[in-house]
Amino acid sequence: MTRSPRRSTAAAPLLCAVAFAAAGCAAPGGLAPGESVAPVSPQPQPEPLWPAWTDASPRAAGAATGTRQPPPEPLRDAPEVGPGGLRAVDATAVAKADKRMKLFLGKGVLNAPGGAGLRPAVYADLTGNGQKELVVAADTESGRTALSVYAAEGKRIVPVLFTVGRRMQAESIGQDLLVRTAPDDGSEQVVRYHWDGTRMTVVSDERRYTAPLPRADGQSTP
Repeated sequence: MTRSPRRSTAAAPLLCAVAFAAAGCAAPGGLAPGESVAPVSPQPQPEPLWPAWTDASPRAAGAATGTRQPPPEPLRDAPEVGPGGLRAVDATAVAKADKRMKLFLGKGVLNAPGGAGLRPAVYADLTGNGQKELVVAADTESGRTALSVYAAEGKRIVPVLFTVGRRMQAESIGQDLLVRTAPDDGSEQVVRYHWDGTRMTVVSDERRYTAPLPRADGQSTP
């Protein structure tokens, strides 16, 4: 009398399951008994570059955007970068060598918020190369702020970001730069910049309205 092949086929999965449980093995792609779970890396949190110029307003993320521009050129009249890096360079001299930043200078250096002038220089690794870039910002009497980021390219200094806005706050989040401004329409604009190998480019740009919007009939819309 021969055995039914159907019975042998049905018994195969049961035997495999018993052997699998006895061996104490994990399911494909799973963890074996006693195997520890890999630790979860903490996500970077925004850190203000100028804490005194930062308020406690709510934070928000944004949607991705992108632009294309020609590569930035080194500043002609800026001081050379020596062995000490950008920290050893006069930040005011660098700002004066930048034609765009020079327009916002002339009021001296600020030690506290509330006036017009150049904020204290800040240094942060925004390119991921282990060397900290120079971040400068100048406040004006009208409430506008100009911010620039400079990177070292050998002995030369290259401007890799320039932006202007009202009531500006800047934060570093990991290796990215977060810039918050308050436009005249009552909104808050949050722009996130990321190093693309050449300059700091926009990866997210969000505008959030904190005040009711005016309607055509004169009423307000939340």
